[in-house]
Amino acid sequence: MEKADIGLIGLGVMGQNLALNLANKGWKVVVWNRTVPGKEENVVEHFIANRAKGKGIIGSNELTDFVEALKTPRVILLMVQAGPAVDELTGKLFPLMEKGDILIDGGNSYYEDTERRVKELYDKGMYFVGCGISGGEEGALHGASIMPGGAQEAWPVIQPMLKSIAAKAEDGTPCCEWVGPGGAGHYVKMVHNGIEYGDMQLIAETYFAMKHLLALKNEQMADIFEQWDKGRLHSYLIEITSAILRHKEEGGDYLLDNILDAAGQKGTGRWSVINSLQLNTPLDVIAEAVFARNLSAEKNLRVLMSKHYMHVENHPVYNYQDTVIGLESTLYAARLTGYAQGFALMCTASEQYGWKLNLSTIALLWRAGCIIRSAFLNDIAEAYHRAPGLSHLLLDEHFGREVMEALPAWKKYIGVMLREGLPVPVLSAALNYFLGLTTNRSPANMIQAMRDYFGAHTFERVDSPRGEFFHEHWEDNY
Repeated sequence: MEKADIGLIGLGVMGQNLALNLANKGWKVVVWNRTVPGKEENVVEHFIANRAKGKGIIGSNELTDFVEALKTPRVILLMVQAGPAVDELTGKLFPLMEKGDILIDGGNSYYEDTERRVKELYDKGMYFVGCGISGGEEGALHGASIMPGGAQEAWPVIQPMLKSIAAKAEDGTPCCEWVGPGGAGHYVKMVHNGIEYGDMQLIAETYFAMKHLLALKNEQMADIFEQWDKGRLHSYLIEITSAILRHKEEGGDYLLDNILDAAGQKGTGRWSVINSLQLNTPLDVIAEAVFARNLSAEKNLRVLMSKHYMHVENHPVYNYQDTVIGLESTLYAARLTGYAQGFALMCTASEQYGWKLNLSTIALLWRAGCIIRSAFLNDIAEAYHRAPGLSHLLLDEHFGREVMEALPAWKKYIGVMLREGLPVPVLSAALNYFLGLTTNRSPANMIQAMRDYFGAHTFERVDSPRGEFFHEHWEDNY
């Protein structure tokens, strides 16, 4: 029997779709899935008999047979839950594999776990690749954004396979390229997901503002988002926002109005925030988006508090056209700020961990297939291509001009929303970050003075070189 080019473990929807995508691109695939009595039984047989029927995909019920069915060097793609499951599977596969074989983790693993696994496999003469995959079920089947990193020795072998199943940008370029060593691939996917958290919350807050400032109906808001999707806000998330607003249930009600306002999360946004704290890099937009989801989950408490602190509604009348234009500028500037923070975090991580990330290439990887694909990713890629050492995206001339044009409306409408009692934590956090970033003299001198006063933590002076520290005897008053 002809040996398979690649093996795939884990036949959830993502795993199934990736297997089908690979098979559709001409690769010979063998699949395996665990058996859990009463939970996961006959998964392989069911897949082969139904969705994979006639695709030439090989099903295997034994790990030994699964590994034996592969060409050498063996390439195995793990599509299992991040965490202990990955270590458990790699432990079972080690005795069956040989030097030069390749393991790819396509789940949302924590980058430090991937760093460890890369080293563990190197010690055994094998290669581990942590591969971020974005695009959901559709992307897995029709083309995803793929971010591989880890043991670069594996790249020549797996490159043709991964690029063949990646989404294609408008210029035909596959949205798949080698990211860097160690946990770089999963790290970049983590930041991607963090930006996604921020982006989703920004859009949700803008929808909320439209609904309450202008008393718009779902169809009217859908029209606005659809129009915005034709301009500089063009993106997948804006596109689906319009579709969501129009979607009706069988009974004729708009489904959105019947969805409970309690947002879930799987942790990758939180990981980004934790890492930003470790690297001393501001990540306000993503952090506030995570906190907003946490607060949304406190539904019972919010209901209680809304009765305890009743808002006085003034029902003001706002000009429709001016408000829509202002909200578009506000959303654009805030989204750009969220992306800028994400790229700043990757820049810091690249230096800290020695990854040498190419930020221009990363922007290009996100142009198609992934959840945060948007119109200005080409501009972001061009900015970092023009200036590879760019310390912050908002220093780029193009984006600097865009933000300054949006700033008056951004400030005005954040003020309007807060004055009307609308919670917009991420829209306002983006503005606060920008204002702080562009403030030459901040109030941090007062903080350092207090720290020195009660704890002798010292301070630097404006009239002395950086790095020279002083302590004041505050009880002496001259």
